[in-house]
This record gives sequence, C-alpha cells and structure tokens, in this order.
Amino acid sequence: MSVLAGFLAPLACALALAATIEAWGGAARAPLGRRPGDLALRLGAYALLTVFWFCFSWRPWLAASSTVTTVAALVLISRAKRAVIGEPLVFSDFALLPQVPRHPQLYYIPPVTSPRVAGPFLIALAGIALWYWLEPSLLPAGPGRSLAAIVALPLALLGLAAAATRGPLAQALARRFPRPDLEADIARVGLPATLMAYALRRRTEAAPAAVPAEPTAPGDPVVVVIQLESFIDPERLGGPRLPAMDLIRSRAAEYGRLRVPAHGAYTMRSEHAVLTGAAPDALGFGVYDPYLANGGDEPASLPRRAAANGYETLFVHPFHRNFFQRARVMERFGFRRLVMGEDFAEAPRTGPYVGDVALGRRILAEVRARRGPLFLFSVTMENHGPWKPGRLPGVDDPLAQYLHHVANTGRMIEELVAGLGGERATLCVFGDHAPSLPTCRPGFGETSTDYALFRFGGPACAPRRIDRTADALGRRLRATLHADMTPPAGTSPAQA
Repeated sequence: MSVLAGFLAPLACALALAATIEAWGGAARAPLGRRPGDLALRLGAYALLTVFWFCFSWRPWLAASSTVTTVAALVLISRAKRAVIGEPLVFSDFALLPQVPRHPQLYYIPPVTSPRVAGPFLIALAGIALWYWLEPSLLPAGPGRSLAAIVALPLALLGLAAAATRGPLAQALARRFPRPDLEADIARVGLPATLMAYALRRRTEAAPAAVPAEPTAPGDPVVVVIQLESFIDPERLGGPRLPAMDLIRSRAAEYGRLRVPAHGAYTMRSEHAVLTGAAPDALGFGVYDPYLANGGDEPASLPRRAAANGYETLFVHPFHRNFFQRARVMERFGFRRLVMGEDFAEAPRTGPYVGDVALGRRILAEVRARRGPLFLFSVTMENHGPWKPGRLPGVDDPLAQYLHHVANTGRMIEELVAGLGGERATLCVFGDHAPSLPTCRPGFGETSTDYALFRFGGPACAPRRIDRTADALGRRLRATLHADMTPPAGTSPAQA
C-alpha cells in the first residue's frame, strides 16, 4: 500500500503533463478525443509507460519524468517525420532502429560520436545517476521481497501484453482499432496508445490469404524489373529534360505516373506492392512495413509465379545483405539466386554507392549468361538519400546532387533498352518513392513517381500513358510471366 501511495502523485503529474504535451505539441492534426473510452486509452498508455520506467528504478518521480520525456520525444520525432515524409511515427519504425547504427550514412542524423549526440546523452546519464542518489527507492524492505518485486512487475507487464493478443482483451482491442487510421487514432487516443495498439493488432491480425498460382508455360523469356531509388522525372522538380524520359514516351509500351504507398522513404512498401500485387487496403496493420509479419513469405509473389513456370529467379542489389534483412526476405519471396553487395566490390561508385550504369551493365551480363527463362528483379542504390555536402566533389546543393544521380539512372535505362532490344523481353522500371528533398516535400504529386514498361521482340504497338498504383503494376507484370495471359490492347489500368 505504501508503494501505491507513493506512486499516485507522480503518476498523476505524468498523466497531466503528457496529455498537455500532446495537446499543445501537435502530435495530431485534429483536436484530442474527449470521449471517456478514448481518454481512458490515452491515460492508460501514459500509465503503462510510467510503470515501464518504474521497473528500472523503483523511483516514482524518476519514472514520471521519464514518461514525460518519452512522450515529448515521440511527439517531436513524429512532427519532424511528418514534415519530411508526410506521415507520423508508426510502430514499425522501431523495427528499423537497428539499421541506424549499422548504416548511419543513410539517415539525416549525426553519428553517436558527434558532440551533438554524445553530449546530451552523457548529460542525461549524469542526471539520471544524480536522481537515483537523491530520490529514495520504493522497493520493499528485505532481499527476498525486493527480488520478488523486481521480478514480478516486469512479468506483470509482459503478461498484460500477452493477454492483449488473445481472448477478450484482443477482441476489445480489435473493436477499438478495426483497421489502420493513423491520423484519426492519434487524435483520438494519443500517439503512445496508437503505437502500442497498432503493434498488438499487427501481432494478432491474420495474414491475407494468397493462393499460389498454377504453373503455366512461361511468357517472355526475359523479364527484368528494376526498382529505381527515389526516381521521378526531374522536370517535375524544375530540373533539365532527361533523354531517358523522351525514350520512355516514344518506345515504352506503357508508361505513366505510379502512385506509391509513401513519400520520401519506405522502399519496402513499393517493393512489396509490385512483387505481390497486393493493395495496401488488403494488408491491414501490416501496411506500414509489409515484411514485419511474413518476411517475404508470399505464395503468389512474382518470383514464385516465375519459378513455377520454369524461370530462373534472380535478385540483384548492390548493397549490404543485412539492410532491411533483404537477403532473407528475397529468398523467402522466391528468388533462388542473389547478387548483392559483395558481388559489386570492384564496381565503380558514383558518390557513396555503386553507380546505376555499372548496375545496368551487370544486369545485361546476367541476361546474356542465362540458361533458360529469366525473371530478374533489381533495386538500385546510387540515388539513395540523404543528399548532404561532401557526397559529390564540388556539388553540395541537394537538388544538384539528385539531378546528377538521376542523369546516371537515365543512362542506365537507355543502355538497358539498347541491350535488350534484340531479345524477346520485358523491361519494367519504376520509382520506389519521390526523393526527400527540400524542393520535394510531402504531398508532391500525391506520392506519385514514374514508371515504364517496355516490350521487345513482339508486335509493335503505340506507347500508351496509363497511370497506375504500385500494386496494379505488380498485377500487370504477372501477364509477362504466362504465355496465355498477355492483356489485350484495350486493357484498362484497373484491370491490368
């Protein structure tokens, strides 16, 4: 009872301050929800945070201050993320945290050795140590009772989390959060409650059913699909005319704007959409990171369809195997051979990454060395952000750096079109998302990029502009893998 009494006042302060921070700090674009059930969820999430921090110290005021600091940090990070990407913080972002220290050059953050990071961190540690010394602990007296309390409280939190994934508690959570509605839910119950609820709902949600495709005769002997990092027509950013765009408009069988699931980041969303043809609405709470649940285990994916039809399936990406756990994910997708970072050790770089032209030439070499039908999916790396000073000699402006790299992407496309012209083949290129540049902020083009679908070795047809979603492009590509599924000339984008 004394522990509870000593905990109540700090807890009340934590709840009040955390709610104030969310109300005035802009965690949501809409006014805070005031229904009793919504307020209970909001305050309950703050209380769980306080209990979580209490487990580490058994000092209630330290736990309360840690909760307020946590909520403030979440709100600030969410606001910064929304300004750059157009989306608030989501639970799946925490799964990406291990990538930050491994590949710090891919993020707009200073390294941990920077005084801007190390200084505040060391000051915070010193402050926590001082607080430990000043505030008395509420641990029960006696070694046995202390040990029991130290073990019991974390176990109680784990038990509550486990109970929320099954039975009545899971059903109640499903009624409160039937489907993802990020902005509305953050306004309704707050950012911490939304993060917790979405993570739990993702664990309990059934994966969408997918029926493996029946094997058929292969379609085009060569199908090459290339996901272009941060690719859009540079004229949309006020840049110069790209010769490759003229080539696309004059030679591609189909081309147009591609509406992708995010702006400026989240490559895996577009990648998953194209490789599976699954619409975002069908993914439930997995829409924010489709790899978290199944990790690429998709029975109806393009590589599995291709393999069933006798294709060799090859994934080519000139970067580390462990980034996004790509090697494991792509093997589960159905790619039987991977050509990745170690295979490009001697390849020329443009800036920090393997150049797109070098990647395109490796793709053509793989096409020429094939021993049967080939389905090749590649992800470029040259134009990956951030675009910071020092990336290119004598070019520090972010847009100028981007335009330099996108010109190389255009040259790669031109070389691939010329190299595949003598084959019966399909070449598809598409941008995964718009670049996160100061001149290209959220809302630009409704998250659309550009794509093109070239068909070689068959009857000539006039280029058609067909604007599509990324998942519709994935469904369109299925036709290239099946001899009897090529859509007629009049197929609409919705049917493709």
